[in-house]
Amino acid sequence: MDKPGTVADRLGDKPADGKLRIVHAFMNTRNGDGREDLPNPDALRDWLARHELISARARLNNADLEQARSVRDALVRLSAARQSGRQDIDAIETLNRAARRAQMAVTFDADGRGQVRPLAPASDGALGSIIAIVFEAMNDGTWDRLKICRDASCAFAFYDRSKNHSGTWCDIAVCGNVAKARSFRARHAKHG
Repeated sequence: MDKPGTVADRLGDKPADGKLRIVHAFMNTRNGDGREDLPNPDALRDWLARHELISARARLNNADLEQARSVRDALVRLSAARQSGRQDIDAIETLNRAARRAQMAVTFDADGRGQVRPLAPASDGALGSIIAIVFEAMNDGTWDRLKICRDASCAFAFYDRSKNHSGTWCDIAVCGNVAKARSFRARHAKHG
C-alpha cells in the first residue's frame, strides 16, 4: 500500500517481476507527455526510501535530482535503443559515470555467490543499486523483456510477457490501436 502523499508506482498491467520491478517503476517516473514524478529532491528521496534504497531522513539536493533523472532517462534510452537494434553511446556513458560514482564492487555472500553492489552512500548508492539490478537482469535475460512503448507520446516502460518477446506497445487497446489507426490514415491519404 502506498503511503499518503506518495506517487504510486506506474507499472500498468504488465509489471516486471522481482527486483526488476524497481527499475521498471523508476523508468516510469516520467512519460512521453512530460509528466514528472520526481519534481524535486524531496520527491526523489521519498521515492527511493519507499523502495528501500535510501533512508527516509536522507538529505538530497538538486545535483542528486539531476543525476537520478539522467540515470532514469539513460535507462529508458538504453532500453529503446536495444529494441531498435542500435546503440546509445550517451546513455551507456551516463550509466558508466553513475556506476563509478556509486563505487560499484563485486561482493560475495556466505554461500560464495557474487553480487555487484554499490559502496557509496546516499543517492549515489541508491542509483548504484538500481544499476546493479539492471546488471543482474541483463545476465538473466529479463532486461530484454523490459521495453519502451513504441508510441512516442507514451514512452511507458512495460514488461513484455509474450512468448516470442514481440510486444511493442504498453497497451494494445490504447497505444496499439492509436498506432494502427495512424498507419491506416497515412496509407489511405496517399491513395486519396
